[in-house]
Amino acid sequence: MRIDAHQHFWLLERGDYGWLTPSLTKLYRDFLPGDLEPELQKAGMDRTVLVQAAPTVAETEYMLSLCEESPRIAGVVGWLDFEADDFEEQFLRLRENPYFVGLRPMLQDLEDDRWILRPKVISALRILEKHGFPLDILIFPRHLPVIRELMDIVPNLRGVIDHLAKPYIKDGIFQPWAEQIAELAKYPNLYCKLSGMVTEADHEGWRSNPAQFAPYVRHVVSSFGYDRIMFGSDWPVCLLAASYAEVVSLLESSLPEDMTDEQRRLLFGGNAARFYGLKL
Repeated sequence: MRIDAHQHFWLLERGDYGWLTPSLTKLYRDFLPGDLEPELQKAGMDRTVLVQAAPTVAETEYMLSLCEESPRIAGVVGWLDFEADDFEEQFLRLRENPYFVGLRPMLQDLEDDRWILRPKVISALRILEKHGFPLDILIFPRHLPVIRELMDIVPNLRGVIDHLAKPYIKDGIFQPWAEQIAELAKYPNLYCKLSGMVTEADHEGWRSNPAQFAPYVRHVVSSFGYDRIMFGSDWPVCLLAASYAEVVSLLESSLPEDMTDEQRRLLFGGNAARFYGLKL
């Protein structure tokens, strides 16, 4: 079972994708299950994890409705207001849907880099910790020390760092990202998605130097091990720089050469199924 652990759908007329503007010409249109289907077939992907792209409960409910239409969607990582007084009530309501498998606050878009350490947010995260419910962590490198503080406060929180925390691949900057990632990897409940890399490189020029990605990929693999990493395409955002097939090929070429078939199985599905508790 091959699983893409990170992709998006959106319908522009819904109107809650604040970041999605006409300036993003390649992305400023509807992307729905029928658009992704040919790419999944060509890449040999069986199922996907659909991840939120708008900070609204309405979008989460929309994504959950898509699960009834598309057998490819194995689960949804949605959004809730972590500072809402009724967070637990809303969380338990969504949990009644078997496709609801994770939550993601859009940390990278918030003005306060330390938002996730606010008391009300910590209280909400303790609810996730109690239920063993996954958190997707969408951050930039500058947030990594904050996430380390968070893990000291909520040590049993099950989390996955999206997109390798978006290292500065375009500029070839490796530190302090590498050291901070290695420190976070010491927390056994944290995973990392090998996703979103191509959009952190030169969108037009990366093909002339695909080897630039290998140090970042191999450092994550070395730090987290083969049982806490997962593949994600970040489609259709990846289309800003690469096709779906190119994203898969790029990761394959950046992986350690001595990976076994079992380790690849974990990366391309097994770990995602276990982390999100997917009903396959």
